[in-house]
This record gives sequence, C-alpha cells and structure tokens, in this order.
Amino acid sequence: MNVSPSIASADEASKAPETSNVAGIDVGGTYTDLVLYDAQAKTVRLAKTPTTLDNQAFGVLKALEIAEADLSALDLIVHGTTTTTNAVLERTLCKTGLITTEGFRDILELGRRTRPHAYGMKGEFRPVIPRDLRLEVPERLYADGTVYKGLDEDAFRAALKELLDKGCEALVIHFLHSYANPAHELRAGEIAAEIWPNENITLGHSLLSESREFERGVTAAINASVQPLLRRYVERLADQLAEKGYRHDVLVMNGNGGMVSARRVAIEAAKTVMSGPASGVMAAAYTGRRANIPNLLTYDMGGTSTDVALIRNAEPAVSNEIEIEYAMPIHVPMVDVRTVGAGGGSIARITEAGLLQVGPESAGSTPGPICYGRGGEAPTISDANLLLGRMNPEKLNSVSSTVSLADIEAIFAEKLGKPLGVGAKEAAAAVLRIANTRMADAVRMVSVSLGEDPRDYALFAFGGAGPLHATAIARELGVPRVLVPSRPGITNALGCVVADLRHDFVNTVNKPLAELDIEVVHTLFDQQQAEGRGLIAKENVKIEELREIWSVDMQFIGQTHLLRVPLPGPRPTLDELQSLFEQAYFNRFHVELPEIKASLVNVNCSVIGRRSEIDLSLLIDPAGRKEKLEEALTGSRQVWFDGPVETPIYWRDHLPLSAEIHGPAIVEQMDTTIVIDPGDKAVQDADGNIIIELGVGA
Repeated sequence: MNVSPSIASADEASKAPETSNVAGIDVGGTYTDLVLYDAQAKTVRLAKTPTTLDNQAFGVLKALEIAEADLSALDLIVHGTTTTTNAVLERTLCKTGLITTEGFRDILELGRRTRPHAYGMKGEFRPVIPRDLRLEVPERLYADGTVYKGLDEDAFRAALKELLDKGCEALVIHFLHSYANPAHELRAGEIAAEIWPNENITLGHSLLSESREFERGVTAAINASVQPLLRRYVERLADQLAEKGYRHDVLVMNGNGGMVSARRVAIEAAKTVMSGPASGVMAAAYTGRRANIPNLLTYDMGGTSTDVALIRNAEPAVSNEIEIEYAMPIHVPMVDVRTVGAGGGSIARITEAGLLQVGPESAGSTPGPICYGRGGEAPTISDANLLLGRMNPEKLNSVSSTVSLADIEAIFAEKLGKPLGVGAKEAAAAVLRIANTRMADAVRMVSVSLGEDPRDYALFAFGGAGPLHATAIARELGVPRVLVPSRPGITNALGCVVADLRHDFVNTVNKPLAELDIEVVHTLFDQQQAEGRGLIAKENVKIEELREIWSVDMQFIGQTHLLRVPLPGPRPTLDELQSLFEQAYFNRFHVELPEIKASLVNVNCSVIGRRSEIDLSLLIDPAGRKEKLEEALTGSRQVWFDGPVETPIYWRDHLPLSAEIHGPAIVEQMDTTIVIDPGDKAVQDADGNIIIELGVGA
C-alpha cells in the first residue's frame, strides 16, 4: 500500500517516557513465550513455559519469573492473547442478548444464504446469539439515514429487563442502517447505561460503521460475547502484575498488528481475535524491512495448523472481511492470515480408497505424535521428520517418555508402508510431500489468488516446525529464497516487542462515483486521521513518528464483492478514484470493464505510531558465536532427502555471522530445526537471520 509521508517529528509525536525495557509475551495454545528486551543494557532474555489454559495470567507470570524480570524496572509489557480467539472457536462465549429493529432479529441466522458445505445437502450452523435472546423493538431508518419510525423507548426498556431476567451478561444494540445515522443506537445506549448493570454494551455502529447488516451484526455479537471474558482477564492480569511491582500500563495486541491499552481493549474486544497470528506477521514485516527483504510470504507452522500471510513493501496485508469460521465474519480490520490444518501433529492415514491423506485431524498435544511418548499411536508429520533424520530425537521438546526410532519405524511400516507397498522411510517421505503440497496451497491463497507472483517474494519461515519444511514449500511455489529469523519458535512474542501503535477506521459512503460529493470523502479522512492521532496520544508510549495509510473499498455497480484500492493520500479526486480502481481491478482479474461505472463503498484510514528500533542481533548472544564454521559443527547423521545422505549438523547459536553453509545441512537451535537441501546455500545477515538461496549452492 502507498503510505503518506511522516506527519510528525519524534518530539511532536509523543511526549511519553522512553520505553527501553520491554517485555513481549505471546500466549499460544501450548506455550507462553516471552522476549525481554533491554535497550540500555543491550541484552535479551527469552522464556518458554506451558500455557495455563484455566487462567492464562499464571503462564504469563511464570514466563516473567523464568526470565528473572524485575517488574518494577519494566517500562512496558505488550501481551498477545488467545483469550478471545479460543472463546470464539470453542464457543465458550458469555450469555449475550441482542436488541434490534422490529422484523430483523433473524439476520444473524439467515446470513448470506450460503451452506456450510458447498456441495452438501446438510450442515450445522449455530448463530452467535440464540433466537430467544434476540429481541425486537419498534424503530426504523431509511437507507439514507432519515427516520421512518422513531425509537419506542418503553419497548426498549422492556426488552432490556427481559434480557436481564434471562441472565444475559452482555448486550448488543444493532439497529438497521445505523451506520448512516446512529441517533437511535446512541439514544438506546443512553437508556441501557441507566439500566444495564455493567459496561458490556456494544453499539453496532460504534464498532463497525459500514453497511451490510449481517456482517455488522455478527461482528457486534462476537464483540459483546467475548467482552466480559477479556475484561475479567486483563483486569486480573493487570492487578497481579501491579502486586509484583509493575507500575505501567499493559498493552494488548490487536488483530490488525497494532496494540491498545488494557484499560480500553475490552471496549472493542472483537479486534483481539487473531491477536496471536497478527503478532507473528508483524515480527516478520519488521525483520524483513531490516533485512532489506520487504516482500514476504509468511509461513508459521505449529503443532496443529499452519498460518500464512502476505507482506508487501514491509506492510502486512490487512482485511476487514475475515471469516473465522463458517458464517462468522468479523468485519474489523485484521491482518489477513489464512490457516490450513497441517501442523507437526497432523495425522497421516490411508483412506478407504487406498490413498495417503495427511490432516486435517491432529494428534494435538495429548496424546500427541508418537515421538512425544504420551501414548500416541497415529503417524504424524513430526514422526515422519524424526524418522527421516531431520529432527534430533535427543532434542525434542514436550517429550514425556522416550520412544525408539525402531518403534516409530514399525508403526509407519504397518499403517502406511504396507498398504502403499513401500518401506517405512519411503512412506514417511510421502507424508512430507503431501503435507508440503497442502501448505504450499495455503501460501497460494494469499499470493496467486490475489494476483501476486510468489517468485517476487521470499518465504519467511517461523513457528517450531516451519523451518523444517520451508525450502520444500519454496520450491513448490518457485520462491527463490527463504528467510529464517533468529528465533523462529518465539517470533510471535517478538512481534509484541516490535509492534507499533495502530488504529484502523472504516466508514461507509456507498455511492456511485457519478453521484459522489468528493468533499464527503475528504471530510471522513480528516475525521479518521484526527481520531487515530487522538487515540495514540492517549497511550503512554514513546513513538518516533506518525503516519497514515489511506484506501477505499470499491466495486463496479451491480457487483457484490469489494476491492481494496490503496491511495497515495487523503485528497483523491473523482477521476483518480476511477482510474485507481480500474487499475486495481485489472491487476487482480486482468479484465477491463470500461462500460460499467464504479461505486465507492467504504473509506479507510490506518493511523500508525512507529516505535523505536529494536536491535534484533541481540536475539542470539553475540558472545556465543564462534570464529569458524567448523567450531559450530556438532556432528553428523543420516538425513533423508531423495535418499539417505550423511549430513553435517550445526548449532545455530555458535555460527559465525560470516557463515556460509552449502547443503545438505541441518541447523539446530533451542526452538526449531532448519533443513538446508542439497544444492542450496545459506548465509547470515547482520541481525543473525539465515537466508537460504535455493539452487545456488556449490
């Protein structure tokens, strides 16, 4: 996207105190990771501890304890959380009531008349709020915002009482066309504030001021349903941190890659969904910019799934049309991350048709892959990597008891090799090929399907399992090089450390260009910019500069789907809008439609406060690096590529910065294993990133 010039100097942007001692904490489904960065002492401390699912705050405090953090000396804690993500996916939501316009309570259930399975005749769908908790009151606006019927305040008060009697903890007020005129919702909010016993009240227009009642309603419903959960969690965490000496505010990562104060995060709780994946993408963008590799395809492979995203010119793609699962759109701006069910624990099996299938079923963490020693008996991707020598059986995390390679080989031979008519290792190699193909398809979803050529990008591999598969996936896509950051397994926590302050705004205009008053667009951009600057000014965080990203959502008249069009600044003309839209449409679809007129639907502005630079070279202790490559060699073992090859093994923390490694080779470290294929060459940059060039080795 095009970015406007900096509009404020460092001194003008923020008068907040310096934040040189920062802790970034990411709570994942299995582990809680921490990066503690001290700019003055030039030190980095790392911690990884099991996530405490019953109360994530315990895992956060344990990670700080392991890192020996002095909470009284910390300037800032930035926290990525899965509290809202897990609640939405597992449907462990708070009891929530909805009050809407008479005749429209079933919008959340009717949706877009789609089906859970495109080619099936059945499926299951549960709306976020059940029908008995969706109530109607007389009121109505025309689409242009003029009043057709005023709000019946007595009926609204009666509806509030009914929802409270039914035990609702949170409330959604969602009236038709409130994006065009919020007067009825605002008045209803005033009445609710007098009666409702807590602050868990969501006005649809205040969270999302755009058209499309279904998407706006679902977004508001999700926000309200997770609001009490998030509010209780962040308040409890802040109190416990304060008891241990922390004197500042806690910032929480949003799904858009920015962060917001824990004091305000629950107001727009829906924006924290996808917080974890977003932090990893932000770390990738930051790392790529410093490495002078601004165009990246990010690839985060964990235990159960793989997340992929696209970064262009060091700016992650952000979408306000993310659908978390079927009929659950969350239309607030979030980093555009796509997920596929292929992770280290993905199970390989033979189907009834005699075909080898990998995933989406996962062994999870319990019992987990066979190699975890927790009773797992199903072959998984992790087991295949171990059997083929790509992973070191002596350096596995999460192992409860030792399982021999012979036992794993026997299971692969019996369950996969025998039905396929091949040996155990050949079957394991086939498992990896199928898994790599599935993950490459996920990368295509964020590149080829959006009109981008993967050959113009580098693959950024992170997550505990990402670097094991990165070069194979890059070959599948034609990507010329792979960037492996210093600490792939804790990249999400690093994202919390490097993330900027960010606020995104969307307002609906919904006018054909022929009828549009361009001054309306300019005014909206001015209002969005002013609100964003005001919100950033409220955060007590030192920033270096402010900048904006401007865009519009447009479509040809008569079309349903929108196309995001980046703008060079906040003062476009009508002719510029038409021209930029036609160019964006052609770039995406390679079709010209000059006879059809364009319509402007939404105007968007992102206001970003850039924080101080972080020295990534400290993530690997410089004192541990050796002078010669040979000194980082720990041994060798048989590794399967197209067959067994005796392969050197290196310890990453000991690699000299000038190291140049020609494949085949394995590089091991605390949080991952990197595979360098025969014919590839790996070098390090000044930050300690390993950059693998495909097919250029000696």
